[in-house]
Amino acid sequence: MDRITLRLPPDLARRFDAAAVARGGRSRYLRAVMEAAAQAPLPAPEPGPPGARPAKLTLRLSDEDMARLEAEAARAGLLRTQWAAALIRRRLHGRLQLTPPEAMALIGVRRELHRIGVNINQIARALNTAVMEGSVLDLEIAQIAAFAAEIRGHLGGLDEAFAGNLAYWSAEP
Repeated sequence: MDRITLRLPPDLARRFDAAAVARGGRSRYLRAVMEAAAQAPLPAPEPGPPGARPAKLTLRLSDEDMARLEAEAARAGLLRTQWAAALIRRRLHGRLQLTPPEAMALIGVRRELHRIGVNINQIARALNTAVMEGSVLDLEIAQIAAFAAEIRGHLGGLDEAFAGNLAYWSAEP
């Protein structure tokens, strides 16, 4: 069976639960509501407020420029429209524009830094609760120093990645 998860404000969840009690519980009532909604004809989409849809920009490029744009977008792992929009957003907002591989790498670095932080917390907790002899304490301090060096290495890698990303999306000299 498929599962749908959603977040609700506490008041809405409480009111829904109160209504569901008389109808067989939360899951049964939610299934019945969804079944009824799936049987009903879909309403015509209502026009949203002005600016609800992104504005469209049309560009005319030479065949050579279009080929270069498509090649550059493919190299970045983006569609040509995504690449052009990222370039424009970078110039307008001055923020990083991460491609999917860059975003995955950033997630990996964040995961590693979290793992290191957990290890450091465990060591600090052990140091605070245990009475250690000199050699054991020296080993723990050496481990903390190794973690600090590893964190500095990851932070240096992040700095390089961010600088490279900003340079990529910036205008060439």
